[in-house]
Amino acid sequence: MKESVSYARVSSKDQEREGYSIPAQRKTLMEYAPRTGFRIVREFVDVETAKCAGREQFGEMVAFLRKNPQCRIVIVEKTDRLYRNFRDYLTLEDLGVEIHLAKEGQIINKDSKSQAKFMHGIQVLMARNYIDNLREEVCKGMREKAEQGIYPSRPPLGYRNNKLARTIEVDSENAPIARKLFALYATGTHSLSSLGKAIAVEFGRVYAKGHLQKTLKNPFYTGLFIWEGKTYKGTHTPLVSSQLFQQVQDVFQGHNRPKYGKHQFAFSGMLHCAYDKCRITAEIKKNRYTYYRCTGHRGPCELPYFREEEIGDRLGKILKDIHIPDNILAQLETSLLSDRGNAEVIRKQQGERLQQRLASVRNRIDQAYTDKLDGKISEELWSRKAIEWQTEEQQVLLALQGCEQSQPDRVLNSIKILELANKAYFLYLKQNSAEKAKLLKIVLSNCTVDAVSVYPTYRKPFDVIFQRVKTEEWCARRDSNSRPSGS
Repeated sequence: MKESVSYARVSSKDQEREGYSIPAQRKTLMEYAPRTGFRIVREFVDVETAKCAGREQFGEMVAFLRKNPQCRIVIVEKTDRLYRNFRDYLTLEDLGVEIHLAKEGQIINKDSKSQAKFMHGIQVLMARNYIDNLREEVCKGMREKAEQGIYPSRPPLGYRNNKLARTIEVDSENAPIARKLFALYATGTHSLSSLGKAIAVEFGRVYAKGHLQKTLKNPFYTGLFIWEGKTYKGTHTPLVSSQLFQQVQDVFQGHNRPKYGKHQFAFSGMLHCAYDKCRITAEIKKNRYTYYRCTGHRGPCELPYFREEEIGDRLGKILKDIHIPDNILAQLETSLLSDRGNAEVIRKQQGERLQQRLASVRNRIDQAYTDKLDGKISEELWSRKAIEWQTEEQQVLLALQGCEQSQPDRVLNSIKILELANKAYFLYLKQNSAEKAKLLKIVLSNCTVDAVSVYPTYRKPFDVIFQRVKTEEWCARRDSNSRPSGS
């Protein structure tokens, strides 16, 4: 008798627990083998879907067939028990095995007629299509269930599925745990680790930190749920209020976290070392003095330690470099206000022109409509021209609306920036270190420090102001009637 292997499969654990599918398949295969002159030397049974490659027992069967070339017979109940994807189909075909489909009464091998192979391929496609169609129908059903407000999956901690009513109900045993999780974490006094310990002490349940975080961020507890990227209003009973849920989210974002005693250094994050490009960090010495130094992440560095007062004095000189003299500031403000007045005049003139154009278009429409009523122009001509004029009318209205809308007063903003540049250094001298840092962050984006100097990178438009102060070139343009400027 020829050696052969048998293969049986069910798609899920539920089918396996039903207790009849696998035994029924094995019985069919055991009866088929001796009747056709085969001896089954190995049995392989899988409990998983065949829509994708990678089944455990199927893989073992392939390995067995490769190691035992004398065995080239595979007995299976029918096509969809063996495979529902072309990768597994081609794997067995490449091995040159002979497949006996006991229930379908077919034998597929390398010598089979093309018609038989074609029909077998069609059956594989149909098996694959069955799985795809089943998946689509399941997804459609779950989507419809979500539209009805019923969560189409297993609910989180504190809820359970009611299989009879096909709804989700509150789990009286675990709901108090869920409520306690939100109540404790909302106080802001717990980390996820300490929260888990508190729950373990009170309820005797142990939860991983990842599970706790997922629970506390789940809007399901407020009566909402997310399915396929969309948020739905659920029919289940909320366990926590929206306010409490938001408090928990604020704690996660750090809004209500307890403030630990970490010292905030005024100029941290603003400075880099000129020697190795590392950040400048700060530390407290002798419980009273703040020193800044290179982090030394790239090895020993030549940059010395600096007292915070010394760094503050150096940075203050940067603000001195953008100081605009009072007389220049007055001239610039006068020029900007003049430009503002000119821009207002131009805007009004443009608005008047648009109003005239709008009146002209409307008069044209009214006159043409009168001519149509009097029979002077045809209905076809009126319809065609009316569309053109109405389109033009809409364009004029949009332009007029844009002209009349209030625009951000850039002139006043520019004047405020110039006044800040004029007073920045004097304001800086009167502030404490923290306020000095706030002022510097408005003007600077970064600073590089070496043992002697500070090299600033100015934010816009202070970089332009710095260049103008440096070169004393304050006239950005001259008018057509240019005259020599005074000193």
